[in-house]
Amino acid sequence: MRSQLQKKKLQLKTDPDQLRVAVVGIGSELNGDDAAGIEIARKINLASALPADFIAINGGPIPENASGPLRKFAPDLVIMVDAADLGKAPGSIEWLEEEKIDGMSASSHTLPLSVLGNYLQSDLGCQVMYLGIQPEQLDFAAALSEKVQIAVEEIVTLFTEEFNLET
Repeated sequence: MRSQLQKKKLQLKTDPDQLRVAVVGIGSELNGDDAAGIEIARKINLASALPADFIAINGGPIPENASGPLRKFAPDLVIMVDAADLGKAPGSIEWLEEEKIDGMSASSHTLPLSVLGNYLQSDLGCQVMYLGIQPEQLDFAAALSEKVQIAVEEIVTLFTEEFNLET
């Protein structure tokens, strides 16, 4: 997981430490593990003194609402994090290829993330990456499952280390 992120950082800038990066957490807090992306954005914002070149946005169930703050921030890289049916064990984490994500989400939003990603790439001139987490349960009003909580912590740690976020 880390190597793909490092590779993308190097592709975007000669100095990957100068990237403007936005993480957009996507999902619904009402549907158990669907809230994984939201929880990642929340934990980053609560635990970190974010540098000026990094932002974490709670995109909620309507991630296209993040386009306004993203436009203002002008990122080089947007990382969308969402629960996704990967066909793997609960808590599995995987970078998703854009052409494979349509209909893959386990989330409650209706607009495919690839549509939003293509819009952001065209409108903002940024790159977009998609990170999926296999949910265990999507029950109404349920908390995150233990396996997905572990995945959330792993991703927060990855972003904290890769983007030099203070904790």
